[in-house]
Amino acid sequence: MADARFEDGKEAALSLKAETADDLQVISALVQDAVLSATDMAWDRRGRTFSLFLNRFRWEDRAQAEREGRPFERARALLVIGGVLKLASQGFDRKDGDVILSVLSLAWEPSADGAGRLLLTLAGDGAIAAEVECLDLTLRDVTRPYAAPSGHAPAHPE
Repeated sequence: MADARFEDGKEAALSLKAETADDLQVISALVQDAVLSATDMAWDRRGRTFSLFLNRFRWEDRAQAEREGRPFERARALLVIGGVLKLASQGFDRKDGDVILSVLSLAWEPSADGAGRLLLTLAGDGAIAAEVECLDLTLRDVTRPYAAPSGHAPAHPE
């Protein structure tokens, strides 16, 4: 997993690649509570990629922001799944730009031949299942971090 910097070198931009289930767990944790509209997704059938433009909470910075007493941050990020053969969604209309989705988790269900299914679970009983040739996923921040509008970290019931 690599780390890149913005041009001025001041902010580290997250840039990760998942090719194993362990890598996917890291990315799943970092996109938890990310939000996007249903139209912030694109499936390129020819290129076999499925891309999601996320507004993600910067979990990797939460503890330090809390210690320093500064606002929690979010960043816009691009999540790209490669080798997509088939895509299915449930619980929302992918053409409805007014619907806002919240990411809960990513899970990998491998098959015996190295292919498998990547499951993106969304709040409110939504889900996206991608049948893929292999686990090939990238997550990259595409904007500088900015103060989370709510000023708070996402809350989870105990």
